[in-house]
Amino acid sequence: MTLTGTVQTVPPEKRRRRSRGFAPAVPVLTFLLLCFTLPVLALLLRSVMEPHLGLQNYAALLATSTYANVLENTFVISFIVTAITTLIGLPLAWFIAVAPSRVGRFMFGIVILSMWTNLLARTYAWMVLLQDNGPINNFLIWTGIIQNPLPLYGSMAGVVIGMVYIMLPFMVISLRGPLASLDPSMFQAASLCGASRLQSFTRIFLPLLLPGLAAGGLIIFVMSLGYYITPSLLGGAQDMMLAELIAQQVQTLLNWGLAGAASFVLLVVTLTLYAVQARYLAPHGLKRS
Repeated sequence: MTLTGTVQTVPPEKRRRRSRGFAPAVPVLTFLLLCFTLPVLALLLRSVMEPHLGLQNYAALLATSTYANVLENTFVISFIVTAITTLIGLPLAWFIAVAPSRVGRFMFGIVILSMWTNLLARTYAWMVLLQDNGPINNFLIWTGIIQNPLPLYGSMAGVVIGMVYIMLPFMVISLRGPLASLDPSMFQAASLCGASRLQSFTRIFLPLLLPGLAAGGLIIFVMSLGYYITPSLLGGAQDMMLAELIAQQVQTLLNWGLAGAASFVLLVVTLTLYAVQARYLAPHGLKRS
C-alpha cells in the first residue's frame, strides 16, 4: 500500500484577503520600525563598536564593582517594589471588586486619578513628605514612635516608597478584572466539600488570580528596571539604578558604548521575563501545564 500526499495551495483570492487584512497594521509597524527597532539596533551596534570592536563594554558593566552595584541595586529595588506593590494591591483590588458598586467605582476612580497626576509633581510631593523635617517624620516624632527622624529621603527606602505609590495602580488594574469575575459559588462548593479556607485560597483563589498577578508583576518589575525620575530625585548616589547610569554615561561622559550595553542588558532581561510569563503564567500556559 502506498501513501500519497498532496500539497495544499492557498487560493489567490484568499491570499489577497489576507494581505488586505494586514494592510491596516502597516503604518503602526512602520512607526515601530523607525522609532523603536532601528534606534535599538543602532544602540546595540554602538555597544560593540565603541570605543573599538569587541565586548569590552559588557565586560566592564559586569566586572567593574561600581557598575555591578548599580545592577544589583536595580534588581533588588525592582523586586522589593514588585513584592510590596503586590501585597498592597491585592487587598485593595479585592476591596474594590467586592465593595458596593458606588463605593468600588469611587475607590477605583481615586486609583486612576493618581495615574493622571503628573509624575514629576507626584515625585516632588514625596520629596517634601520624606524630608527629615517633613510631615511623616514630624508625625512619627509627635506620636512618640521614633525619637530621631528616619533617613527616608535620599535613601533606598525613599525610592521604594515613591515607586510603590506610582506602581500601585498598575497592579490594581491588573487584578480588578480577575477578582470581579470570580464566582462566589465556587468557594461555597469547596466549603461544602470540606475544604478549609486555606485550601480554598491556595487551590481556587490563587490559581484563578495567578494570570492577573503575573501580568501586574511583570509590568511593575519591567517598569521598575528602567525607572529614572523617581530614583534620581528620591535616592542617593549609593542607590543609583541602571537608568540613571545610562543617562549619566550619555549626557555627562558621552560613553555611548557602555550606555548601549546597559540598555541591551535591560532589553534582554525584559524579553526573557516576558517569554517566561507567556510560556508558564499566561492563561493558555496554565492550561497546557
